[in-house]
Amino acid sequence: MSHNLKQVTDDKGDTLSPTLADGVKNYLIDIDGTITDDVPNEEPERMVTCLPYGDALETLNKWYDEGHIIYFFTSRTEEHRAVTETWLNKHGFKYHGMVMGKPRGGNYHWIDNHIVRATRFKGKFTDLTIKKKDIEVFKR
Repeated sequence: MSHNLKQVTDDKGDTLSPTLADGVKNYLIDIDGTITDDVPNEEPERMVTCLPYGDALETLNKWYDEGHIIYFFTSRTEEHRAVTETWLNKHGFKYHGMVMGKPRGGNYHWIDNHIVRATRFKGKFTDLTIKKKDIEVFKR
């Protein structure tokens, strides 16, 4: 799945990792507590019966339809993959894939050579807006 990746080179002409086409975003979305109730891995039976948050379903499917890439990045383990895929499909989520096994406990610090924007979910899915915030960066 290429998603119209753009080839990138450095000042010496060496090939670098490609980037997405202008305007396309890679969304990495948590599941538990973000698109549905917070269900711990220790209670997988609840993963079948929980309901999606309607605003999350609507917003994520809109982003998908706009051409953005939707991946679920979850602390659920590989043993929960089938039940999770079944649940997502049953409720009509459009997505490109899932990454299982995100470390549990929060307080994430993502370090990458590509642009990373973090948005903390606080109860309502809507389109995103720009706000200025303090961030931690590497010392120069």
